[in-house]
Amino acid sequence: MADIRITQAHALTLQQSKDAAQQVADRMAAEYDMATQWNGNVLVFGRSGIDGMLTLEERQVTVDVTLSGFFQGVAPMIEDKISRHIARTFGAED
Repeated sequence: MADIRITQAHALTLQQSKDAAQQVADRMAAEYDMATQWNGNVLVFGRSGIDGMLTLEERQVTVDVTLSGFFQGVAPMIEDKISRHIARTFGAED
């Protein structure tokens, strides 16, 4: 079971949302030394202490993150940061 789950509606096409998610993945890889990999419309990401997936659907994106060790203690901060990035990247559906 994920420690963090964020769902955000969007009005992007599936390709637009995948392109946006790839930009996020590129930043995560550079900033946090995370490995990322696409499996269809699911972006799997992780590093020591953090494992997750970003699932793209036609009208929404869902991020599930499992934390271990030190990261469990800062889960609210991580959740807030992810939530802000997802909202900024995918925007709210009109």
